[in-house]
Amino acid sequence: MATLTLQQANTIIAKALEKAREMNMPPVAVVVLDDGGHLKAMQREDGTSMFRSDVATGKAWTSVAMGVSSRAIAARAKRNPNFMITLAATAEGKFLPQPGGVLIRDGNSRVIGAAGASGGTGDQDEAICAYGVGEVGLTADLPD
Repeated sequence: MATLTLQQANTIIAKALEKAREMNMPPVAVVVLDDGGHLKAMQREDGTSMFRSDVATGKAWTSVAMGVSSRAIAARAKRNPNFMITLAATAEGKFLPQPGGVLIRDGNSRVIGAAGASGGTGDQDEAICAYGVGEVGLTADLPD
């Protein structure tokens, strides 16, 4: 059974940050969690606001907890906001249904973690995470 390594997590973050600079994004935080929602690695660029790492973690945690991208959960939240409020309360503040978190799948399509970013738009945050994941030969699970 494959697991997400620290080297992979660090490379995902490094590549995501490179992509963020290429896209001229504001300073970002990028977080990688394992399949249990535990922190594997995190970096926060100089100049990020104080909540960026928490928001990035929330997006990644939501993805791995729900088994889909945080964008997919954001769409579900629009249809059933009361349920999402309940989930957020149950998760003690870790649940953040906003675009910018992607699942990380191995070569057998098994979820091995999630990446989340905060600093740009949800689309930008999602794009840099997906790029970083792809650069280590893993698959970012994005919504259709």
